[in-house]
Amino acid sequence: MGTTVFERHPPAASVVDHALNDTVSAVFWLDDVERVAHPPQSGDSRCDLAIVGGGYTGLWTAIRAKERDPGRRVVLLEASRVAWAASGRNGGFCAASLTHGHENGASRWPEEIDRLEELGRENLDDIARTVERYGIRADFERTGELHVATEPHQVEWYRDDPRFLDGDALRAEVDSPTFLGGAWDPDVAMLHPAKFGVELARVAAELGVEIHEGTRVREIEGSSSGGPVLLRTDGGTVAADAVALATNAFPSLLKRNRLMTVPVYDYVLMTEPLTAQQRAAIGWRGRQGISDSANQFHYYRLSADDRILFGGYDAIYHFGGRVRPEYEDRPASHRRLAEHFFTTFPQLEGVRFTHRWAGAIDSSTRFCAFFGVARRGRVAYATGFTGLGVGAARFAADVMLDQLAGEQTERTRLQMVRERPLPFPPEPAASIGINLVRASMDQADHREGRRNLLLKALDAVGMGFDS
Repeated sequence: MGTTVFERHPPAASVVDHALNDTVSAVFWLDDVERVAHPPQSGDSRCDLAIVGGGYTGLWTAIRAKERDPGRRVVLLEASRVAWAASGRNGGFCAASLTHGHENGASRWPEEIDRLEELGRENLDDIARTVERYGIRADFERTGELHVATEPHQVEWYRDDPRFLDGDALRAEVDSPTFLGGAWDPDVAMLHPAKFGVELARVAAELGVEIHEGTRVREIEGSSSGGPVLLRTDGGTVAADAVALATNAFPSLLKRNRLMTVPVYDYVLMTEPLTAQQRAAIGWRGRQGISDSANQFHYYRLSADDRILFGGYDAIYHFGGRVRPEYEDRPASHRRLAEHFFTTFPQLEGVRFTHRWAGAIDSSTRFCAFFGVARRGRVAYATGFTGLGVGAARFAADVMLDQLAGEQTERTRLQMVRERPLPFPPEPAASIGINLVRASMDQADHREGRRNLLLKALDAVGMGFDS
């Protein structure tokens, strides 16, 4: 088996030790945002629409519901704080793609892929217009994203792309000795994820949405007589004519969805702000997001104050599919990221990392969100974004609102929206299978991308694993 560039050109251990020496286990984005508190729900109440989950999906659903019908009473229930989970700790890549990239979408919905990509671009444009309309202050920049090849066989994957960049052209944009070629995707924006979530909550509240933090929904009950759906919370009950579920990586309130997603942990580092000399050493004047092309890939970007966020590669599933704080600090994964960072940017030797963290991704077997309704159409859900929810959450909000209204729209008629992916198997098969797939993906990265029989079989049935 071959080696990757990160194994062929590792940094000195002392460089990594120095960089990680004073790192704190905390989410930089969440440390870098001011927020207002929203009171817990108490007693019994009634509303037109209840939303469970205060991340991007829930917040967009609240905003879009009030934009469609300002007189509708909308209540949003969040177990912790708005945007504290995946929505406050992701990389801040707001992509147009609704399908986790063209290839994934084209392989599943070839007749729809062109329209799906148009809808994705329209959705990104609508997000930009919303940022402008409401004065959302979240460092929103439409920089695009560079997809880079770090191994010779990966260069061939991009040669037919109309925005192909050879090694020299790519390194003129961002200077890394690992960059051999790639392509630029213009339909991606960068943003500050926690600020974006908090600002969406501000907008929702200004539109009249009632937001309750510290309110865990314990149970959902439907009425056989067609009455309201009842949500039992820590503080009482909420009776709603319609409910939108936006819990994503956390266990679904619907039994039918318990095996439809698994929480996979993704790890991240953030550097101290770069000096002017350090910025000059790597270029990056266009401030594009960057992702490399292996199965186990990295993503990285600049913050507004010129820190580098560097994340990805390891995607760790824990037996039982639980989401726990202790899973967020994994020294081996953070050290591996630091090593790969200095292979990517050896000219930044001496830079320190200030923050290290992790978060759970709601992974589905088709790599992108799926949708559905329950309780006679009065409950809608969207989940399984697999790391691409920053942009796609707004589209998902409109899908759920269409479904709850009983409307046949272009969105609800999409095959992508009507189909459910294959579920994950129950334990212990889930852990065994996911770890076998991860090992196979790592093997493919070391064999010039060649996929073994297991991966080919999963490709054939439309089931996979991705961070």
